Amino acid sequence: MQKLLPRLLSNPPKHSFSYFFSHCFSKTTYDPPFSPISKPPKPKPKPPDLTPNRNPTPIKSSLPFDFRHSYSETDPTLEPIGFREPKRFSPFGPGRLDREWTGTSAPVRDQLDSCLVEEESILVLGDPLTEEEIEELVEKHRHSDCARQTNLGKNGVTHNMLDDIHNHWKSAEAVRIKCLGVPTLDMDNVCFQLEEKSGGKIIYRHINILILYWGRNYDPQNRPVIPLMLWKPYPPIYPKLVKNIADGLTFEETKEMRNRGLHSPALMKLMRNGVYVNVVARVREAFETEEVIRLDCIHVGKSDCKRIDVKLRDLAPCVPILFKDEQIILWRGKRDQERNSDISDANEKSSGQSLLDRLLVDSVAWKSHCC
Repeated sequence: MQKLLPRLLSNPPKHSFSYFFSHCFSKTTYDPPFSPISKPPKPKPKPPDLTPNRNPTPIKSSLPFDFRHSYSETDPTLEPIGFREPKRFSPFGPGRLDREWTGTSAPVRDQLDSCLVEEESILVLGDPLTEEEIEELVEKHRHSDCARQTNLGKNGVTHNMLDDIHNHWKSAEAVRIKCLGVPTLDMDNVCFQLEEKSGGKIIYRHINILILYWGRNYDPQNRPVIPLMLWKPYPPIYPKLVKNIADGLTFEETKEMRNRGLHSPALMKLMRNGVYVNVVARVREAFETEEVIRLDCIHVGKSDCKRIDVKLRDLAPCVPILFKDEQIILWRGKRDQERNSDISDANEKSSGQSLLDRLLVDSVAWKSHCC
């Protein structure tokens, strides 16, 4: 018996510890340190939607003009010679507009009566503002800390800018517009496009600052529907701006003009996103004494230089003969020959008229002598 006791104590039963723990701790309080974590149930897959995909209802707008990305920086009469993307890629999104995209614009489907449209715009504007009302609005919106302001950049009067103007008109009767870049070369065109496309009235213009008034009878709740462009369309391909041989000159004369322009002092130095209000007047004044001028556009950028070329060609007017290293060389054209031809035509007309008058006097004198 004494021999069996130490053997039993040295080899206890294997289930003694589990038996001890199971009796000392209840099942509710016992939490082993490495208990398995219960995984969350997997979500049930959604049943497939058997209904056909419905296309969004296209937006209909009653605005009486063709939708373009920019209204002030594009010429509707100039036809492009190619496109950089297919015409089916409408910037308004697929199926979101009831107008077809032609690559440059979304034309109006139903032509509206121009007289009726003009009458509606006059009705919205109402009676013109008095001087006191204009002074009050100008003093409220002309300062740089005005909350109701939108900026006009190198793209000019864009389509989405019209929506910004109407959003400002929800809580204010006028909006301040700050113009910078190439569009400031022709501020008259900017003002015209803003008034025509928005239906408002420019009541203040100082250099590059404009204040656009909404009109006495404008109702923000009945604002026109303006579908937004989701992205900027790629510009189409137009004919070459600078020709190898300028019109009216030979190859040697064109080369000589270019060399003269490159070695002449710069008329002006233009900066990027600057205010170019007085550039056209300076170019016209320079052409009174100079035949070729040079504009230094070293900090402007290549794309903006081309836009400046196009603007000056139409506004000055002049002939761009070279665009190199962001230097613009402009030739005034054969104005002396045109003036001489006009003077000769006027002299011929005056001489012909004097001859007729002389013959008439002689005939009257001969008749009186015969009688």
